[in-house]
Amino acid sequence: MPSSLPQTELILTQPPRSLGSVELDWTPQPGAQVLHNGQAYTVLERRHRYQFHASRYHLHKIDLYVQATPATNETSRVGDRWVVGDATCCYSAQSEIIRCAVNPDGPCHTCADYQRAEWL
Repeated sequence: MPSSLPQTELILTQPPRSLGSVELDWTPQPGAQVLHNGQAYTVLERRHRYQFHASRYHLHKIDLYVQATPATNETSRVGDRWVVGDATCCYSAQSEIIRCAVNPDGPCHTCADYQRAEWL
């Protein structure tokens, strides 16, 4: 893999618009957080754009489709990954992207619907 990554464009999913280009020294996977102009964004999808040059395809650009991440950084460890919210709640989606269906915007610590999961 080359030491310098190609241009990376951040694209907000809702409302759909480009946030601009960033220079990254790592390739974020879906679920990772990226900081841009003081705002945190969660990567939902990553697309690679290639160009055909000198009889070969070369990685030209990376598009990251992102959503704004709330200021609270409530996360829980589940196995070998981090998930949004309190993973001990039975309503937890145990996802890197969404907290739960009952209280998706959080925060978990003041949620009236919190119920400890039976499997814990």
